Amino acid sequence: MSNPFILPLPQLFDLSLPETGSLCLLFIWTGFVRSGLGFGGAALGLPLMLFIRPDLLLWLPVIGTHLLFFSGLTLSRRLHHVDWAYLRHALLFIIPPALVGVFGLVNLPAIWLNLFIYAITLLYGLIWLFNRAIQSQRAWVDKLLLIIGGYVAGMSLTGAPLIVAVFMRHVKRESLRDTLFVLWFTLVTIKMTTFIALSVNVHFIEALCLIPVAAIGHIIGLKAHNRIMQNDQVFKRWVGAGLVVVSILGLSRLYQNVCVNPETKAQVCLLGSILENQVLILFKKAVY
Repeated sequence: MSNPFILPLPQLFDLSLPETGSLCLLFIWTGFVRSGLGFGGAALGLPLMLFIRPDLLLWLPVIGTHLLFFSGLTLSRRLHHVDWAYLRHALLFIIPPALVGVFGLVNLPAIWLNLFIYAITLLYGLIWLFNRAIQSQRAWVDKLLLIIGGYVAGMSLTGAPLIVAVFMRHVKRESLRDTLFVLWFTLVTIKMTTFIALSVNVHFIEALCLIPVAAIGHIIGLKAHNRIMQNDQVFKRWVGAGLVVVSILGLSRLYQNVCVNPETKAQVCLLGSILENQVLILFKKAVY
């Protein structure tokens, strides 16, 4: 006979107990990064979540729900700090490619989406590890970074470093985090609306169950924000080293899956043949 005073633990995504514990730690980490830096929660959390279950469409709606909740909570008393003029200008270049990225997320094979995540994470990791910066000194480069960042954000919510590189030039430091929060809120609203319109499972109940866990990291990040900003380069170098290791392990795992799994290998070959046909068509048009 079961004890009526013992409540069963919620089984998130049918994960085992160790996997659930690891997931909770990852959401504490993403909450900490999101509020501590003002960006990067998805970029620094998604590659690790894919080790628990390599399904991008499983994690992105949960991260999106959390971003809407915490960014809305943070902004409720800080909207007067937002640089609305530059935000409106930047959205003109970010939103269209972000929409294209969302449709790519829904339609591309999982193996390619995971490859995309690990590749872009490896790039960020190397940039941070070697203390380099994505910089722009020209207006056309700003626009290009916003377009690429918008596409990456639409595809995977990991376009923040590209977009932030532009915003740092045009938005005052004291307004940067709050302006970025409004930007993420806007992009995630578009993404979640598209998910619902396309009948993608957004795992809303699971996301709500994980909010108290992410809140721990969010509160720690808010308290540590000023200290992180004072030691920005040191923090990013350590995080960059970790991202490089995680990305290499992830790419190695994907390579092994492609070699072992006939279905995955067939997907790669199918997409390869489609791309080859498109290149041939473009070549013929160029010649004739």
